[in-house]
Amino acid sequence: MSKRSLNGTDFTAMVLAGAEQLQQHAEHVNSLNVFPVPDGDTGTNMNLTMGAGVAELKRNNSNSIGHSAGVLSKGLLMGARGNSGVITSQLFRGFGRYAATYDELNAVQFAQALQTGVDAAYKAVVKPVEGTILTVAKEAAKHAVFLARRTPDITELMEQVLAKAKETLAQTPEMLPVLKQVGVVDSGGQGLVYIYEGFLQYLHSVSEGGYDYQSFAASSAVQPAQDQPSAARTQVKPAPVRTEVPDIAQSRLETEDIEFLYDMEFFINRKLGDAAGTHFDEDQFRKALSMNGDSIIVIADDEIIKVHVHSKAPGEVLNLALRYGEITQIHILNMREQHRDLLSAGMDIAPMPEVFADIPVESMDHTPEEAPAEPPADELAPYGFIAVASGQGIADIFKSLGVDVVLSGGQTMNPSTEDFVNAIASISAHHIYILPNNSNIVLAAQQAGELLEGERSVKVIPSKTVPQGIAAAFAFSEEDSEETNTSSMLEAIGRIKSGQVTYAVRDSQIDQLDIKAGQFIGIENSKIVTAAEGLLPACQELLTKMLENGDEIVTILAGEEANPEMTGELAAWLAEQYPDAEIEVHQGGQPLYYYIFSVES
Repeated sequence: MSKRSLNGTDFTAMVLAGAEQLQQHAEHVNSLNVFPVPDGDTGTNMNLTMGAGVAELKRNNSNSIGHSAGVLSKGLLMGARGNSGVITSQLFRGFGRYAATYDELNAVQFAQALQTGVDAAYKAVVKPVEGTILTVAKEAAKHAVFLARRTPDITELMEQVLAKAKETLAQTPEMLPVLKQVGVVDSGGQGLVYIYEGFLQYLHSVSEGGYDYQSFAASSAVQPAQDQPSAARTQVKPAPVRTEVPDIAQSRLETEDIEFLYDMEFFINRKLGDAAGTHFDEDQFRKALSMNGDSIIVIADDEIIKVHVHSKAPGEVLNLALRYGEITQIHILNMREQHRDLLSAGMDIAPMPEVFADIPVESMDHTPEEAPAEPPADELAPYGFIAVASGQGIADIFKSLGVDVVLSGGQTMNPSTEDFVNAIASISAHHIYILPNNSNIVLAAQQAGELLEGERSVKVIPSKTVPQGIAAAFAFSEEDSEETNTSSMLEAIGRIKSGQVTYAVRDSQIDQLDIKAGQFIGIENSKIVTAAEGLLPACQELLTKMLENGDEIVTILAGEEANPEMTGELAAWLAEQYPDAEIEVHQGGQPLYYYIFSVES
């Protein structure tokens, strides 16, 4: 039986099947990481990203494909982790934009939606690289557009789309030499192929009695892939992403200065109550809320209006809401009381996450009689900082340098776009800098900034390592302008050489370097440059390559598995071999990497 159209129920089932297929093979995707390091995480990031989208679809699915695709897009956008997750979210964001006005898609429209997703993903990446998930998606979509003119059967079309995706995936080693050298295909492309396999599984099952996606929908959201022990030693499991807000973020604020003291969150069901069916003018509603409130978020659809506002007149807000339906799930907090309680306990107040979806905190254009949409300028710090770090010691270093929010994460367990949005919302500052400290986190940070464009001033300093992030934070001066600080931090990043020492999880050969599973490997910037049987020799070989003049500033960050005695031996060796070098040793506490080195010229 041919399938000539897809509605929202079909699309939801396809996505659930695709997410399940990806989840089952997430560890295989992780294993395709080019470097044989223990924290290859493309599968984990794509799995977590799809899991966020699935969770949204379970809460709010529809028989309209336009509605369901939009819901998925919002979930993926906020849950995107790592480059692979961000690109995946953009593929479906473009798909959702095309499908927005349709209840069903035929074969031609489905193919065009795939192509629109590819266009969005390429636009989101500053320097697209062929031989990656982008190429697999592009060639599959191009093939879909070509074939859709020749067959109205979406199942047949998806068979050919998957075949083309697999064919392109097999060719990725010819496009990216490093893939060919290591003997793997692109990990992100493989993840997309698994998603497409799930799509096709559902389409095939339609003619075979139906795909039981309801039971899958009732289960828990897609779970993160579990770490797989290495043959050499047990991996250290990554810490969960968490937010730490030190006391500098709100210590300037007096309790009585909290003007809009009631933090309100609630839903309006437009189909219930005396006002059911009343026309909802979102602009007028926002303007009315802004008269006695700020931090406004309104997300409306045909049935539900989600509202968040800080107000000094909660009764008026609720009366206003009742004009449009029945109010449900009301949460009201007195922020002055919360502030007093936390300060009396010697703690700082950390504002609640204030994002329902990918709509930022409102910044209202207001007339003089309206309340401002953000605190007055004299209540805002000139600058705020967000940094990503894995390891308590490294987090403490960033805090000591004035970073307001430290998101726990790194190569493994990348913070999501939503994590960054929430962190930005928690900082009262005119300008906010983000230090991702990992090349795989830069895109999610930039996506968060784009979501808040026009609402908050956010600048991502593209630090790709922890040493680069520390150097950037050191170079910052609160007395300088935003432009001067940005220039100074970028210049500081350029002076840093970064090194890491971990162990190999599989045999490999990279740039003529033979690597055996269980060996200790040294990575300079993003390139493996040494492999040794012993940890100390690996560290010494790496540092020898990193130090050129012998008078550089060398910082050692010892990981949670580093032996203090060996750390002392390493520092003593450095002092003997490079007497003119300035050496600092800190406990970083990072997992997986025994040592992180910074060499500054």
